[in-house]
Amino acid sequence: MNGVHDLGGMHGMGPINPEPNEPVFHAPWERTVFGLFITTFAGGHFNVDEFRHAIERMDPAHYLRSPYYEHWLHAMESLLVQRGALTPDEIDGRMAQLAKEPA
Repeated sequence: MNGVHDLGGMHGMGPINPEPNEPVFHAPWERTVFGLFITTFAGGHFNVDEFRHAIERMDPAHYLRSPYYEHWLHAMESLLVQRGALTPDEIDGRMAQLAKEPA
């Protein structure tokens, strides 16, 4: 592998500086994505290799500027659309609905 997602140990990327007392989830939506992964994976919608490959297909610029659990969300959305369990219109509709709701 030699893609943007394989940065671990690559020279010139600078030091890794983990946050002191870093939380498991930085935002509530990340906890939700984690739960969705468990249910979609256990539900047989994809396997681990398919999940990783879906992450590897992300646009490299988007991959580099997005948080960890957004990679997971991208993979789940891609795979569920690919399998016909969701449509892009359903995802867009839900995103529009969430944008209207108060935080």
